[in-house]
Amino acid sequence: QVHLVESGGGLVQPGGSLRLSCAASGINFSIYAMGWFRLAPGKQREMVALITNGGGVNYADSVKGRFTISRDGAQNTVHLQMNSLKPEDTAIYYCHADQPDTDYDYWGQGTQVTVSS
Repeated sequence: QVHLVESGGGLVQPGGSLRLSCAASGINFSIYAMGWFRLAPGKQREMVALITNGGGVNYADSVKGRFTISRDGAQNTVHLQMNSLKPEDTAIYYCHADQPDTDYDYWGQGTQVTVSS
């Protein structure tokens, strides 16, 4: 059974930082591309950051230079370091695992990030 468990969300002031983590189990982590998506009230779900199984990364324009995605193959974990947070970063953040060129993909349950003074 596949599990993606996010942690690290919370309330932070503008300009602050948070580090999200996603622990994966039940998949061959090394072959999956991993990503973070977010869903804000009244908006469509958007991609925040992706990291391929080879370590290539891609970011939404809105987070470039502020967010960093990384993966730890020994711990089957993907992280999202979020710096210089803005109120518009407020959303539920979801971890996603995708096996390239297949229909196998999985979602975590989400973790709330709120940026407010």
